[in-house]
Amino acid sequence: MSLNLIARHAFLLACLVLAALLFVAAWVLRDQVYRTFQDPGVPFQTYTPPEGADYAEAAGWYVREAFANDDEPAVFFVHPTTYSGGGNWNGQLDKPSSVEAVTEIVLPNYAAPFGNAGALHAPRYRQASLYAFMNNREDSVRARLLAYEDVQRAFDAFTAQIGDSRPIILAGYGQGGLDVLGLLLDRFAGDADLQTRLVAAYVIESPVPLDLFAGPLNPIAPCITPEDVRCVYAFTSAMASEEGRIHIITERAMSWTPDGQLDFVDGRGLLCVNPLLSAVSNEYASARQHRGGVAAEGLDPDAVPAPIPAQTGAQCADGVLFFEQPRSRALHRPRRLVEDYRLPPFNLFYEDLRFDVARRSLNLATILQDERQWAPAFDAPEAIEDAPVIAIPDRRRY
Repeated sequence: MSLNLIARHAFLLACLVLAALLFVAAWVLRDQVYRTFQDPGVPFQTYTPPEGADYAEAAGWYVREAFANDDEPAVFFVHPTTYSGGGNWNGQLDKPSSVEAVTEIVLPNYAAPFGNAGALHAPRYRQASLYAFMNNREDSVRARLLAYEDVQRAFDAFTAQIGDSRPIILAGYGQGGLDVLGLLLDRFAGDADLQTRLVAAYVIESPVPLDLFAGPLNPIAPCITPEDVRCVYAFTSAMASEEGRIHIITERAMSWTPDGQLDFVDGRGLLCVNPLLSAVSNEYASARQHRGGVAAEGLDPDAVPAPIPAQTGAQCADGVLFFEQPRSRALHRPRRLVEDYRLPPFNLFYEDLRFDVARRSLNLATILQDERQWAPAFDAPEAIEDAPVIAIPDRRRY
């Protein structure tokens, strides 16, 4: 074999080795590479956000259902993140891929369990990008706050539309859960009337720090038992093998502080309601107690798909809901980039949530019916100044 041929073979071998090393590096660092491509590349302070929604118009809502009767609950649902990033810190309201993800995946899988208990209202909003949740830069935090401002405006329009006596169900997943928790702090904590009408607030896959209940959320307790109403139902879930996701949930995630800022949840304790038990408990619930998951992509939000029951056991530990790998492959997480930050295209606890919100809605309806039969409370007593006593003349003396 000639020296030239040997050199060529060595060169080709070196190229193959280099290509293999580059492939391995790209695979190992795939999430970091993905993040690089999703960075908007412009500081938020010089960024011009997309145009916001007008919530007085139907176009400002994915769903805004009519009410069947005067007592039907109104459901305010905030969808999770469906915009990856790249061009904007906050997603455009009409971006086709984001809209399709909401209508085809989120509404049938995640909003539908609540929509079965009342008239569903799901606003469009300038959601912070997925990239904004993959880091905690100041720009990313400001993008989350802009999204929350939209949700506040949508909720104010929602309460104006539904009247002042109808029961309310709040529900949000992921980024939507963070925004629902913000509404509890900013709209419900200081409003006794809204508290009275609250069936429950479902803050799912977004950590809820326990220190909030010793502060501004003191009037609104966690949902300790399955019968509780006017309470907060929350969990963030992971399998024990998902170390990266557990780290994100317990240490890197941010949530609201008692003074209304966003800060890390590390060391603050997290609320965990086990959906198989509908209660705050560290008890293990077996798969026999699992009412069913659903993969409902493409179905109408008002459809009732057949759940797949007995798929997973679950247990709360250190503020995280640990669940077991479901038996059905239809309920297995896909292998996507940055999957630890995403919601899967199915709802593992669909039927458990549907049953829970129906029960709490019925409980609140009964309570409200009883309370409305009570006599109205007396007004605050008024101080009356002493009046001089004037004697009545005795006419017999004249």
